[in-house]
Amino acid sequence: MSKKPTLLEQFRSFCFQNNAQDLEQAIEYFAVFGGMGWRVDLSKPLDELIEEKVLKNYSYIHGDLTKSTHSNKTHHALLSAIAVGDRREHSAFRRADASRKEGEESIDVLVEKGLLFREQSQEPPVDEDEEVSDKLLFAQPFMRFWFSAISPYYKGIKAGDYVEVKERWSHMRQEFSDLIYEQLFLELVKKSLKEDPVEKIGAYWDKAVTIDILTKTKSGKIVVGAGKYSKSKANKSELTKLKERCVQAELKPHVFVLFAKSGFSSELKKEKGEGVRLFALKNLRSLVDDLSEKDLLVNTNKKY
Repeated sequence: MSKKPTLLEQFRSFCFQNNAQDLEQAIEYFAVFGGMGWRVDLSKPLDELIEEKVLKNYSYIHGDLTKSTHSNKTHHALLSAIAVGDRREHSAFRRADASRKEGEESIDVLVEKGLLFREQSQEPPVDEDEEVSDKLLFAQPFMRFWFSAISPYYKGIKAGDYVEVKERWSHMRQEFSDLIYEQLFLELVKKSLKEDPVEKIGAYWDKAVTIDILTKTKSGKIVVGAGKYSKSKANKSELTKLKERCVQAELKPHVFVLFAKSGFSSELKKEKGEGVRLFALKNLRSLVDDLSEKDLLVNTNKKY
C-alpha cells in the first residue's frame, strides 16, 4: 500500500500549487480544500470558493466519496461525528448512535480506506484502570470540512438552497482552522528540536486532562506544548495552565513550548528562556520555506 502524504506534505503542496503568500490565509483555505489537489484562487473570498467549487458540485463530489463509503449510514454518521466532536472514538460512537462493535468495525473500514487514521495518547493515564479512547483524524482536511459543514445539509444543497449550510459555516468558520494550526505547531516543534531529535511526539489525554503536545527526544528530554489560536495574545496564565495539566498528568517536562497565533503578552515574553520557548504565526513560515516543483503532490482527484 502506498504511503499517504502527511499533513505537512499536503500543506506544502497546497502552498506551492496556489502560490500562497499570506500564511494565515493559506491555513484557512487549506483547512477547507486541503488534500484534494484542486487549484484554489486565493484572491477570491473563501465563501465564494466554497459555493463555486463545493456546493455547486455537490452531487459529483458526493458520488465520488460514496465509492469509499459505499453510502453506508454508519460510516457517514461516524465521519460526521468525528468531524464535529472531540475526535475520541467512543465519543463518536455515542454521537453517531452506534454500538461499540458496530462503530469499531466501521472505523476499521474507514482507516483501511484511507479516510481516517488513529492517534493514540503518548502516555498511559495516571489511573491504570482508566481506559483511554483513541482519537481519529481525517487523512485530508477537505474530508473534515465536508462531513462537518456540507454532508449534514445535503437536502437543502441538492435542492439548490444554501441558506442552512451557509449559516452553519458562518458559526464554524472562526475556529475551524484551529486543528490545522495544532498539527502544524507539532511539526514546528519537531523541526525546532532537530539538534536533539524527536523519538516520540503527539498529544496526551485522559478523562481529565489534555495536553496538545508531548514529546520525548533522543536524549530523554520531555517537551510539552500548548497552542492559542484566537486573535488575542497569550498571557502568562497559558503557561500556568500548562504546568498545572502536567502536574495532573504526573509529567515532569524539561521544556515548555507555547504557540500563539497573535503573539504574547510582555509578561509572558519575560518567561522565555531555555525552559520556555515561544512560537508565533511567523515561525510557521519555516515549514514552507524553499518550496519547489518537487513539493507538488500527484493527485488523481477530479478537479472542481
